[in-house]
Amino acid sequence: MQTPPEPTVTLQPSWTQIYSGETVTARCEIQGGEGAQWTYEWRRGQSNTRETSSEYRITVTESDSGGYSCRGRRSFSWTKWSNMILFRWSDSVTLTVSDNKPRPVLTVSPSWLSPGASVTLNCQVEHPSAGWSFYWYKAVPDLSEKSSSYELLPDGSGTAQDSYIIHGQTHTAGYVCRAGRGDPEYHTDHSQPKFVWSAGQFVSLSASLTVSPDRVQHFTSDSVSLTCEGNFTEWRVRKFSEDGRLSDCRRMTGSTCNINTSKSDTGVYWCESGSGEFSSAVNITVQNDGNGPVLMSPVHPVTEGASVSLTCSLKTQKILSNVFFYHNDKLIQNDPRGELKISAVSKSDEGFYKCQYSGRESAQSWMSVKGEQDQNI
Repeated sequence: MQTPPEPTVTLQPSWTQIYSGETVTARCEIQGGEGAQWTYEWRRGQSNTRETSSEYRITVTESDSGGYSCRGRRSFSWTKWSNMILFRWSDSVTLTVSDNKPRPVLTVSPSWLSPGASVTLNCQVEHPSAGWSFYWYKAVPDLSEKSSSYELLPDGSGTAQDSYIIHGQTHTAGYVCRAGRGDPEYHTDHSQPKFVWSAGQFVSLSASLTVSPDRVQHFTSDSVSLTCEGNFTEWRVRKFSEDGRLSDCRRMTGSTCNINTSKSDTGVYWCESGSGEFSSAVNITVQNDGNGPVLMSPVHPVTEGASVSLTCSLKTQKILSNVFFYHNDKLIQNDPRGELKISAVSKSDEGFYKCQYSGRESAQSWMSVKGEQDQNI
């Protein structure tokens, strides 16, 4: 007796990871049974389903995970296999469904702007080759809801590439991405927002942030105020911490955020207005070593040609002597006066600075230098 045709199950799409809410089609193909009329049976695990067509279309949940197999039956009783009660089941094909909606990870480069920079956004999904297209958004602050809304970027809908370039970025801004695939299209969650910060090169910004005392580094338990300025009635101060968490200032008084510093207050801070304006951003670093020094360096960029003085201080003593100063980890001065003075700042003076006193080092802080032409941007 001739062997009956062999059924085969295929899944479309055939991605290795399927998420709850996506649509999957299982197809039963009868090899060697061309031209015949067939009816079908489907089985998941050891339980038969009610599906009787050659295609089994499912909008899946996690409970749909399992092995799927099918078999066919000829509708004519006079065939050469009519004496067989059942045809064979196909080999089982496994469908794995995750109930956890994926959240892509967005990265931005560079995260700190130089004048007219191009910024590259990159969106990564857990299974990057599995048919994803990408959507790109700007985060627009909504103070009334204590959140942000997402505004689609130009040509940022359903791009095939997992990167997106923004040309001529000039100001602090937040961005978000998400991914989609399939028909009907399934969407991931939005990524966590990532930020591109202006250090203040562009003085025409309508929103600004001042820090008092005006320095990057602070001792534990210092009182620091960050004040938002501009022609707006509603403000919030936001922080992006070292561990990547985004938070709002907990103690806002009008347009001023008041901080009694601890190590957890280290991060990047900026202002957002009720009408969606962003200020430039500043770094705040809190010294965790109670006996260690801090570097007194300006929060905002220094203009080329201006003079600047960097000093080193302990919590119990304002000015120190016999201090070592470093620029980009290179020793540049051991001055008994405890001061590093640059009479006319140039672009080459930009970089990381730190001081060392009595064997203890401060944290390092970036000093930004802006050209005189940036004053009119």
